[in-house]
Amino acid sequence: MSQEVRLIGTFPDDERCAHGIEKLKETKAKWHAYYPMPSEEITAAIGRGPSPVRSFALATGIVFAFLALAITIGTSLEWNLIAGGKPIVSLPAFLIVTFELMCLGGSFGGVVGFFLLNGMPAFDLLPGYSPKFSGDRFGLVVQCAETDSGQFESLLRAAGAEEVTREAA
Repeated sequence: MSQEVRLIGTFPDDERCAHGIEKLKETKAKWHAYYPMPSEEITAAIGRGPSPVRSFALATGIVFAFLALAITIGTSLEWNLIAGGKPIVSLPAFLIVTFELMCLGGSFGGVVGFFLLNGMPAFDLLPGYSPKFSGDRFGLVVQCAETDSGQFESLLRAAGAEEVTREAA
């Protein structure tokens, strides 16, 4: 069995990196992309849809809204205070508390969803990461067999990689 290697391609811009991603998708290699800023070209090349963080925010907002209604209605029914003939359960007054807790829950769910989906906090760097990828360079890390490394290195260079380095996987 051949040994695994990791090829790290450094790209100057997102268009070349997206081109490299499209070429890598045609192969069966395991790869990972690093980019310092959001890029529509790279997101489209990867094939990623909209972020599911908004689903976390919506779900927790709805849960907190029902929770607020349950608390306000439940406490009013438990300790019914009849004041001037007004109804015990008064929804217009409860909607303010419901709205505020819905906003609180939605923001809480958005933050928690962001951290969960990004795998944060990450104490160990992912293999192949370089500090250049947080600055001004884009990177593709390809993990492949030693025998296929020449093919993937030429693929990365043809896609526009400035530099291709090799390390043991």
